[in-house]
Amino acid sequence: MLKRIGVVGIVINEPKAIVDKVNLIISNYSYLITGRMGIPKHEEHVGVIALIVEGNTDEVGALTGKLGNLPGVIVKSALTAKKLINKGDVSSD
Repeated sequence: MLKRIGVVGIVINEPKAIVDKVNLIISNYSYLITGRMGIPKHEEHVGVIALIVEGNTDEVGALTGKLGNLPGVIVKSALTAKKLINKGDVSSD
């Protein structure tokens, strides 16, 4: 299956109320994530997380969809047009 490299940006309003659910979803998709950076903005009651991901569009879409369905969570993603071929795959696109 072809994979793409991309970035997922997550903004969490009132993170204390929902951060456990956000972290659980991110943990469930950890196989897609090659990097994570989180910045808490306590005085603004906002948290920001940036994820570097590698996966196919369905996998990344499932991750962002689950995160985006949480109340107070805003998610944006950008995937490169470059396609990566898994080591076991012989076909290319």
